[in-house]
Amino acid sequence: MRFGARLADAVRRRGPLCVGIDPHPELLAAWGLPADVTGLDRFTATCVDAFGDQVAVVKPQSAFFEAYGAQGVAVLERAIDGCARRGALVVLDAKRGDIGSTMAAYARAYLADGSPLAVDAVTLSPYLGFGALQPAFELAGSTGRGVFVLARTSNKEGSEMQAALVGGRSVAQLVVDAAAGHNAGAQPYGDVGVVVGANRTGTDVDLSDLNGPVLAPGLGAQGATAQQLRAAFGAGLHGVVPVSARDVLAYGPDVGALRDRVATVQHSLGVADTP
Repeated sequence: MRFGARLADAVRRRGPLCVGIDPHPELLAAWGLPADVTGLDRFTATCVDAFGDQVAVVKPQSAFFEAYGAQGVAVLERAIDGCARRGALVVLDAKRGDIGSTMAAYARAYLADGSPLAVDAVTLSPYLGFGALQPAFELAGSTGRGVFVLARTSNKEGSEMQAALVGGRSVAQLVVDAAAGHNAGAQPYGDVGVVVGANRTGTDVDLSDLNGPVLAPGLGAQGATAQQLRAAFGAGLHGVVPVSARDVLAYGPDVGALRDRVATVQHSLGVADTP
């Protein structure tokens, strides 16, 4: 089954919420954990236990694992496997983007069958050219995986580049339109998604022809509310996967409290019952 169809099925069963797994040192300290591989491992295992069978999507931030070298990447590998075993889709937030053989190598790392870091989807940066990401599009298509390409991100610094106009269209709109070209005709939607911040107004980019999923970070701690999400993306949030990280992770390390917070956020998005 292709990624777009698998994502739609997971959202139907578990709701649209994606929880970020962001083990930054300050959060480890807040959980009473040391800022070392031991603390990283305990934090991540708790997140897998709390979210893996409750939400449709989890999004580990690769940088926080890479910071600990090979041992940190090994923790990430275990997290990917653990979430998959519990039924959650894994979107790795790596924001990779390069050219030629290097882009092909990134694609193999995250999208190839048999890779230790293979995930359901990976975030990509298009700022070496959208076409440079073609190796990832091709491999994702052949292995049933997906990608999310940065378009209009939640951070304020992104506006300088993403809102710049080229031929009357913003750079972000160019990214969305290029993604739409890959998704034409796919059902229920295609495998090339875009990242559009949940704290955007909805007027920054036109998503009407995308026919692909939207990863929408910024729910909660970055200021976006469920009401704002519905105003920006439509009442049904069709194809939209809101991401909350800090607003959920603040309730750790107790697994029960984390799960309760997820249920509260899901309820705000219109999800009545979850696993």
